[in-house]
Amino acid sequence: MFVTVLLAGVFSGAAQAAKPTREETLYGQIDQTLKNYQQARDRYETGDDSQLAVMNKAIEDLEDQASQCFKLKACSKTKVISAYEQLIRQSDMPATGGPQPALAPQAIPALGTTVKLLGTGNLQLLIKYNEPLQAAIANWLTVNRGFFMDSWENYHYMRYLMAPEYEKAGLPEALLFGMMTKESGGKVHSVSKAGAAGPLQFMPATGRRFGLDAGPGYDMRYDPQFAARANAQYMNERFEELNRSLEMAIAGYNGGEGRARRIFGERGGDFWQENVYTEWPAETRDYVPAVLAAAWLFLHGNEYGLTYPKLDYSPASLTLQRATTINELTICLGNPHNQSGWFRVLRNLNPHYEPGQYIAQGIVLRAPKKLVASYQANCLGGPRSEQARMLTQARKAPVFYRPPPVTVAEAVDDSEAVAETAVSEKHNGKYIVKPGETLMMITRTFDCDLSRLIKVNDLTPPNYVIQPGQEIKLIGCKK
Repeated sequence: MFVTVLLAGVFSGAAQAAKPTREETLYGQIDQTLKNYQQARDRYETGDDSQLAVMNKAIEDLEDQASQCFKLKACSKTKVISAYEQLIRQSDMPATGGPQPALAPQAIPALGTTVKLLGTGNLQLLIKYNEPLQAAIANWLTVNRGFFMDSWENYHYMRYLMAPEYEKAGLPEALLFGMMTKESGGKVHSVSKAGAAGPLQFMPATGRRFGLDAGPGYDMRYDPQFAARANAQYMNERFEELNRSLEMAIAGYNGGEGRARRIFGERGGDFWQENVYTEWPAETRDYVPAVLAAAWLFLHGNEYGLTYPKLDYSPASLTLQRATTINELTICLGNPHNQSGWFRVLRNLNPHYEPGQYIAQGIVLRAPKKLVASYQANCLGGPRSEQARMLTQARKAPVFYRPPPVTVAEAVDDSEAVAETAVSEKHNGKYIVKPGETLMMITRTFDCDLSRLIKVNDLTPPNYVIQPGQEIKLIGCKK
């Protein structure tokens, strides 16, 4: 009897030890859901339309199982996300006239099979359950909220140049915005310590591969239109290599395409799997969710309390009626229609020119439509125009002159010599440049028209550099 009871206790304990955990039970249910979906899909493809309802039910079951999993501390979130990705990768849901599955997010640009993540409910599921993505959204909404909003505004002034390049490549605009925001915040002259440059931060060699030449005159990596075109080509190239995995393509943009190919070949294309995720450096592990989060907020910002500025981003052309600089234009234009002023907008739209570089009369600049009337009113003459010119020509450091002590006789001789020198230097409308003098200093001294001075002396753009000892013709000067 004692032996029987003892054996019963042993078997009872063994049965209890073999009882699966709640997590293991849930994993089994998830596997069965995937199996049900695949079976229904196979039958649907043979002509059984009733299986469409079974497929929709499988998606709903998987979402319920995901909710249960994330209530359990020991349940693997990666298991759930990976299961859903497997379901999506098996095939697109067939198009029907009836309602779409509940998980399909609204207003996301369709992308066919190129980037499933932005075209299906997978990203919505990631946003709901993936903590790195949630943390990235929180970052954009808190400490980097101002940076995000500045990027939004910068992008929309350049949108007419950049978005068509992504559209022609079959890629969603949200992805372009997400990458640009993380890379540069929409500042086209951004340059990293490693040498990456432009709104999408191309390294020199990669830029040349995609048509962004960098010469002494101009670096095409700064051009928003060509940078967007090159980025679209790069991303499509990665999609072809990485089985359309959006996260892996984004990771490759940051962490290197060679590393992306190696990890994909050795461990597969599921970025969120531990053996794949841990192969990437920490910077890339932060980069991928940051890009996806910015893309999501681009589409759904109002759901998170973001209110975007209502500005007129309509593009126009501005023909300069006098030589000027971007700095000078920024001051004389003021900030009507744009609380932040026009410096960043003009720089982004006209990346060929440095802020203090003189731009000759007749040059056509890209500019917002709202800016043109303000230019006519404030930048072609009058107090605001003169104020802008005076401020931009001012030196940062004061100029000190400490004459050596002289006798009265020496002072008289020196003054006569100076007068003779001044007369000889401006003899017959000519002037010899002294060390340290600039074209603007000479223009102010002799009250010259800058545009005419540049033309008659055949000065070379963009900087119109003059050298000590150079002879300058003072034709048209008032003094």
